[in-house]
Amino acid sequence: MPNILVCYKWVLDEQDIKVRPEDLGLDTSRAKGKISDFDRNAIEAASLLVEAQGGDVEALSFGTQALKLSVKDVLSRGPGRLTWIGDPAAETADAFVVAQVLAAAIRRAGPYDLILCGEGSSDMFFQQTPVRLAALLGLPCVTFVQKMTWADGVLTATRKLPDGTEEVRVAGPAVVSVLGEMNKPRIPSLKQVLGASKKPSRELPLASLGLAPGDLEPRAVRRTPKGFLMNRRNIVYKESDPAENVARLVASLKAEGL
Repeated sequence: MPNILVCYKWVLDEQDIKVRPEDLGLDTSRAKGKISDFDRNAIEAASLLVEAQGGDVEALSFGTQALKLSVKDVLSRGPGRLTWIGDPAAETADAFVVAQVLAAAIRRAGPYDLILCGEGSSDMFFQQTPVRLAALLGLPCVTFVQKMTWADGVLTATRKLPDGTEEVRVAGPAVVSVLGEMNKPRIPSLKQVLGASKKPSRELPLASLGLAPGDLEPRAVRRTPKGFLMNRRNIVYKESDPAENVARLVASLKAEGL
């Protein structure tokens, strides 16, 4: 029976992010948090595997103190326990820093047979954390997995490639990144939501992981993003001749430099 760790990220819901008209900056003041879309697939994959053949699923995340809001949602989706690391350093963390923190926490709490991640976070989608995590832990990494089974300590996975699929077998422990098409994440029932509050969760202080200052220095430079506002001209061409309408449209586009 596998002992599985699933990593997830708590992100802002992109539907709640607005663009400020005055400076085109992003207004996140009313944005609610959610489990990163692809990490929901990883949580579902881990839960289905354990439900089919037994074992344990633990969830792990690194983020700000807003992670508190994720605990009940994550635990209602199958994991039996959860560890979260909340620290202001997560505000500027890139994939390098995230992998360093997660690897340190895993060394402390492991070992695990499988470490599952989504293929990328739904906010940044760098797709770097799983492979960096595997490198730091010295484990094999299987990416872009759309189907997997576990038997006798061996993972059999189907990977999606640009020109087809590939089946691989690897003995655990291993790091696996799963695709969004792998499954349809469950909608927790009322019973599962109520049961989530009875499952154990803990906050792990970042300072307790023994990381060096350099491990928490981002390697990527984050620029301030700008949004885009669409201003509709509401120009309607009503000529009876379609060709004339098209000609006027083309002329208007050329005049706008498009």
